[in-house]
Amino acid sequence: MAFDPAFTSSYLVAFIMGLFSSMHCIGMCGSIIGTLTLSLSPQIRQSKKRLLPFVFNYNIGRITSYTIAGALAGFIEVLLSMQLGEAHGHRMLQLLSATIMASAGLYIAGWFPRFAYIEKAGVHIWKKIEPYGRKLIPVKSLSHAYLFGMIWGWLPCGLVYAALTLAITAGDVSKSALTMLAFGLGTLPAVMGVGIMTSVLTRLSRMQRFKQAIGLFMIILALLSALPWLNPLAFSITHTALH
Repeated sequence: MAFDPAFTSSYLVAFIMGLFSSMHCIGMCGSIIGTLTLSLSPQIRQSKKRLLPFVFNYNIGRITSYTIAGALAGFIEVLLSMQLGEAHGHRMLQLLSATIMASAGLYIAGWFPRFAYIEKAGVHIWKKIEPYGRKLIPVKSLSHAYLFGMIWGWLPCGLVYAALTLAITAGDVSKSALTMLAFGLGTLPAVMGVGIMTSVLTRLSRMQRFKQAIGLFMIILALLSALPWLNPLAFSITHTALH
């Protein structure tokens, strides 16, 4: 994988964001998977071997929606760059991304609860999409589980929005989509683990020190995003390329 010296287009960063932010959102995602599970027949619910493909398809649908949202975010950078110039527009979006990422880190740590208000930005769209999800209940097939996941992937979430601001700075539409794909894959282990390691994951998600550590990590990512020349990984790769 090639790392962009600007750092914010690094798919690894997006993956790490997803990996750690999903621990904070395990309650929300867990309840949605619970809705999916309860809508299945008792024969499927009682067999983890038969249940797992439904949960997997749900998550692939959710990640598909994240990827589509990433592509849409990429168009925003294209449009802004046309208006402000490529370098200036990218820098503005980079600083915006860093600000929202840092706010998300403070929110995860429990130091900035008002960050949750950012979720109101997607409520209007969600009200139009959510009824289609209800029509898929009860879930009767793997394709229904996939579509159910695609719809619930648009559920308003401040941490997903933070990832989208990262995707906006990726450089083009395809990279923005791949950035959100990486973020979605980062959320997969924790969300798939619900029902398998529920007690462990729930205990971790409630530990204040654990959440503060994740929040601080997000803030560090935000600083490296705003000040990419401080990122030692990007510097070392750039230095190697010059030689």
